[in-house]
Amino acid sequence: MGAQLRVYKRRIRSVTATKKITKAMEMIAASRVVKAQRKVAASTPYATELTRAVTAVGTGSNTKHPLTTQAETVTRSAVLLLTSDRGLAGAFNSNAIKVAEQLTERLEAEGKEVDTYIVGRRGLAHYNFRERKVVESWAGFTDEPTYADAKKVAGPLIEAIETETAEGGVDELHIVFTEFVSMMTQTALDDRLLPLSLEEVAKEAAPKGEILPLYDFEPSAEDVLDALLPRYVESRIYNALLQSAASKHAATRRAMKSATDNAGELITTLSRLANAARQAEITQEISEIVGGSAALADATAGSDR
Repeated sequence: MGAQLRVYKRRIRSVTATKKITKAMEMIAASRVVKAQRKVAASTPYATELTRAVTAVGTGSNTKHPLTTQAETVTRSAVLLLTSDRGLAGAFNSNAIKVAEQLTERLEAEGKEVDTYIVGRRGLAHYNFRERKVVESWAGFTDEPTYADAKKVAGPLIEAIETETAEGGVDELHIVFTEFVSMMTQTALDDRLLPLSLEEVAKEAAPKGEILPLYDFEPSAEDVLDALLPRYVESRIYNALLQSAASKHAATRRAMKSATDNAGELITTLSRLANAARQAEITQEISEIVGGSAALADATAGSDR
């Protein structure tokens, strides 16, 4: 009984230490997700207005440009997958990877080659373990991405979209990231960044009843689109990185809260078992004392006779 009680006490100490760690991680994630939400809210208006500007240029000119013109025959697509560098976030990474794999399967079923780009060590580890080709990857900044990180990611993608397909370029660019809806809801989704679908973007960007103004371009519309292309891709990737960061922190907070609650329940269960073992040990000791006392009394009575 004594050995069993010691085992329970050792497990209670171990689970209590784990509970302190998960509680601390929950509090850290809660503070980080608030900061990430603010960054998302600050970056979204810029990305929206830049998209509207690109839409205005695209609809107001007949210029053929990789930003707004769909290739007659799409033969190669690029997929940018955003994951995190670390785990402990529930199904955050697995959901994003699942959406990316479904997108890749759909594109390949359409007869397109797919070039995969990955942000985050978790996604890269998944693809490397399965020996799948990754064109380029980035890591080390997923918790707190900056605009410089977005520019670093956007550079090879812009170069690929501007390069002819025959020379290794791509005809379209897709991004897979986790959208932050609320503290309890984060949704992994895929979106096509390039080329822009002008009609759909115009409907989303312009309020109902608003007519987009007409523009005269100086210099040419093509020069304007050339200038807007990197800014558009960088802003959209930056916003997606911030959305993913906020989603990851929210998922970590939820996972750590669940772990903390489970640890508390386990401590309660182990405490009950320890109390039962201690009570059984006390009962056994009392029984041994009573039994020894009775045996001693019988021996004394026998010697008196």
